[in-house]
Amino acid sequence: MRRTGLSWFAIARLGLVQTALGAIVVLTTSTLNRVMVVELALPATLPGVLVGLHYAVQVLRPRLGYGSDVGGRRTPWIVGGMLALSLGAVTAALAVALMSVQPFLGIALAVLAFTVIGGGVGAAGTSLLVLLAKQVDADRRGPAATIVWMMMIAGFVVTATVAGHLLDPFSLTRLVAVSLGVAAAAFVLALIAVFGIEGRPTPMPAPQQNPQSPQSPQGPQAMPPFREAIRQVWGEPRARRFAVFVFVSMLAYSGQDLILEPFAGTVFGLTPGESTRLSGVQHAGVFLGMLLVALACGRLARGRLGSLMGWTVGGCIASGVVLLALAFSGFAVGSWPLRATVFTLGVANGAFAVAAIGSMMSLVNDGRAKREGVRMGLWGAAQAIAFGLGGLLGTMAVDLLRWALAAPTSAYAMVFAGEAMLFFLAAGLALRVRGVKDSSVAGSVHARGPGYAPVGGD
Repeated sequence: MRRTGLSWFAIARLGLVQTALGAIVVLTTSTLNRVMVVELALPATLPGVLVGLHYAVQVLRPRLGYGSDVGGRRTPWIVGGMLALSLGAVTAALAVALMSVQPFLGIALAVLAFTVIGGGVGAAGTSLLVLLAKQVDADRRGPAATIVWMMMIAGFVVTATVAGHLLDPFSLTRLVAVSLGVAAAAFVLALIAVFGIEGRPTPMPAPQQNPQSPQSPQGPQAMPPFREAIRQVWGEPRARRFAVFVFVSMLAYSGQDLILEPFAGTVFGLTPGESTRLSGVQHAGVFLGMLLVALACGRLARGRLGSLMGWTVGGCIASGVVLLALAFSGFAVGSWPLRATVFTLGVANGAFAVAAIGSMMSLVNDGRAKREGVRMGLWGAAQAIAFGLGGLLGTMAVDLLRWALAAPTSAYAMVFAGEAMLFFLAAGLALRVRGVKDSSVAGSVHARGPGYAPVGGD
C-alpha cells in the first residue's frame, strides 16, 4: 500500500503541539486555581468563572476554522493560537500576583487573560485537528488520535510535576517566573513540531459579500462569507448530527470529573490521599482504553476489530453501563470493588474519547469542500460548551439532590444514573450519524459542482 499521508514520526511531531497546549492549560486551570483559592483566600467561584470563560470563548472555533479555510493553511493558525495561549498564560499569572495587592484590577486582568487563553486554545486546537485529518491516511487516524491525546496528557503530567518542584518555596514572583518559563518552552516546542510539516496550498480569494450576484465567482475558488459557510455546514445532516452527538457525549463525559473523588470520600469514606490515588487508577484505565482503540483500528488489525465509529458507539454504551454500576455501588459499600469499577470506567471513557476524536478526523472531509475548518470548529465548539457545562451541572445536581433527599448516597446515585442515560442517548445519536446521507446538498446540481465533496464512509 503506497503511503501519501504523514509518517508516524511526523504524527508524533504534531502531537508535540498537544503536549505544549496541555502544559499551558494545566498550569492555568489547575495551579492558578489553587493559588487563588488557597494562598490568596479568594472565593472558589472566581477560578470557576474564569475557567468557564475560557470554554465560553471557544464558541468562536467555527470562525477560527473558517479563517484557516480561507487562508488555505493551518500552520499559521496553530502558531498564532499557541502564541496567544502563551501570552495569555503569562498574563494570567501576572493577574494572580496583582490580585494580592489590587484585587479588582487583578480580576479584570485575569478576565482578559482567560479570554485570550480560550481563543488561543480554539485556534490552535481546531487547526491542528484539521491538519491531522487532511494529512493522515485513513487507517492511521485511530492510532494518530491516540498518540496526539496521550501526548497531551503527558504535557499535563510533566508540567504538573516539574512546575510543582520549581514553585517551592512558593512566592508570587516565582509563580510568574515559572509561568513564563513554561509558556516560552511550550511555544518553542510547538514551533519545532509544525516546522516543515504542511505544504503551501493556494489561498482562496477573499469572501464575496454577495455570493448571489452575477459578478461573484462561483466554483472551487469562491469562498462565501462566514455566515453563509456556517449555514452550509449546519445544513449538512451528518455534520449537524455529529455536533449534537459531541455535545451530549461530552456533557456526560465531563459531568463525572468533579464529583467522582467527592463521591469516593463521602460515600466510601476514602481519605484525600486514597481518593487521589483512585483518580490515578481511572487515568490508567483511560490510557488502556486509548491503546485498545489504536490497536483495534490500526493497520495491523486491518479493520477486523471494528471501525472508529463502532468504537465510539461501544465506548458510549460501556461508559453508561459502568456509570450505572457506580450508581448502585454506594448501596454496597462493604463489598463493592470500587477500584475495579473506576478502572473499567476509565477504559470505557478512554476508548470512547479517542474514538470520537478519530471519528472527527474521519468525518471532517465529508460534505462541501473547503469547509473543513468550519466543520471541525463547529464540533470543537460543541465540545467546549459541553465541558464548560458538564462540571457545573454535575456538581449543582449533587448539591440540590443532597439538600432535597438528605441522603448523599442516593444523590450521587441519581447523578451517575443521569450521566449514564446521556451516554446511552449519545450512542443512539452516533448510530444516526453513521447512516445519514447528506441529502441537503446531494439533490442540487449546483451544490455537486467542484465545491462539493461527496460523503464518504466511516
